[in-house]
Amino acid sequence: MTAKAVVAAVDLGASGGRIIAARVSGDGDGVELHEVSRFPNEPVFAGGTLHWDILRLFGSVTAGLRAAAAAFPLASAGIDAWGCDYGLLDADGKLLGNPVHYRDGRTDGVTLPVPAAELYAVTGIQHLPFNTIYQLTAALGSASLAAASTLLLIPDLLAYWLTGAAGVEVTNASTTALLDVSTRTWAIDLMKRAAIPTALFPPLRQPGEVIGPVTLDGDGTDGLRGLPLIAVGSHDTASAVVAVPATGTDFAYISSGTWSLVGLELTSPVVSEESRLANFTNEAGIDGTVRYLRNVSGLWLLQESQRWWAADGEPASLDALLRDAARVEPLRFVIDADDPVFLPPGDLPGRIAAWLAERGLPVPSGPAEFTRCILDSLALAYRRALVSAQSLSGRHADVVHIVGGGSRNELLCQLTADATGLPVLAGPAEATALGNVLVQARALGAAPPTLPGLRALLRRGGIELRSYRPSGDPAAWQAAATRTGTAE
Repeated sequence: MTAKAVVAAVDLGASGGRIIAARVSGDGDGVELHEVSRFPNEPVFAGGTLHWDILRLFGSVTAGLRAAAAAFPLASAGIDAWGCDYGLLDADGKLLGNPVHYRDGRTDGVTLPVPAAELYAVTGIQHLPFNTIYQLTAALGSASLAAASTLLLIPDLLAYWLTGAAGVEVTNASTTALLDVSTRTWAIDLMKRAAIPTALFPPLRQPGEVIGPVTLDGDGTDGLRGLPLIAVGSHDTASAVVAVPATGTDFAYISSGTWSLVGLELTSPVVSEESRLANFTNEAGIDGTVRYLRNVSGLWLLQESQRWWAADGEPASLDALLRDAARVEPLRFVIDADDPVFLPPGDLPGRIAAWLAERGLPVPSGPAEFTRCILDSLALAYRRALVSAQSLSGRHADVVHIVGGGSRNELLCQLTADATGLPVLAGPAEATALGNVLVQARALGAAPPTLPGLRALLRRGGIELRSYRPSGDPAAWQAAATRTGTAE
């Protein structure tokens, strides 16, 4: 390995993005992160459709990369983002309208000509109404799709604008339900059966490949022109799982943010009918691994509730909400956090209250009780997902690693330990950026060549981990699951 490298991670989430510069020392002190910029990622509702403001997002990315290049001697950059959403390019390589947001209602009620069991057998992807295959089915017959020559997922679209090179990175491609889970190639026959134009799909890239040099217009003095852009695990969860600081294979993970991705790291997919009915997904991970997981509604429930309270003149800080929620009676108010009714934006507290009232269950009163309801319900959803994952895969977990922003939520971490009956190790909070950085550094020769080696490098680097031991009454969690119809 080379002694060290400085790289930039573009880390984009559903509510915001940031540019991280990182010094990686493969044979020394691990990884040192420096946040260069942070910016919002706010959708725009226009013409009856919820869109991503992709041009503003690209402007924030390029401004942040320029700032990073001015402050650090960058050797490369890499981009990770969320999955499923895409932009369409015409024959001249121009964008055909702003990408549609996955929370838009255009996929409501969309069905496919391919039976669900066959779709799962090929792709291994759980049914989510916003999977790319459903978005494209909803767009069939539209003028934009008819005019399109190329489809690029969000990180690949930004990479195209930076380098001029079109392609789709495989970990993100796997979320589309258009990738063959066994061969990791585009599922062309499936596309044809679904009447989806196969010519839209460019070549696939592997994590660690150099996409190309940055070719942004400029005078060449901003430090970006010619900078190598490296494909990372461009799905944010793929990058986050790289940075799970596990010491072996018997672990579960929860990548906790706007969504919670709850599952295991496997060496081969699980595409049984039982797995399909349990709605588990087999997404591509780094180095041929499989992210066997279930998407669970995450901190979106609390974030959207906070937004609603603030708009209603009742703002509350997260610290205050968590402090007050910790004093609320546990498991008194519990919902099925995965019920689709909670997916759209809007009055989340009102929908939670209605869900409980319709079932004759107690209804929270005030932000503290609603917050406790959300966190208890998330922990219960984690419990259900992890019990099912172990049963369906035959893999046992001795510990749960919580990474991402939710690892800072001490109440949620403790509730997860209580609900699952397993010890929880929380951290790093910056897992997605760290995974992005590590894959770049490895491609540059500044990090170990294996996934266990990358994780060992993180542990040597002194990342902060917090430990939580199970407490409370396991029977109370089982009773809550039965009461809400969410028992595994």
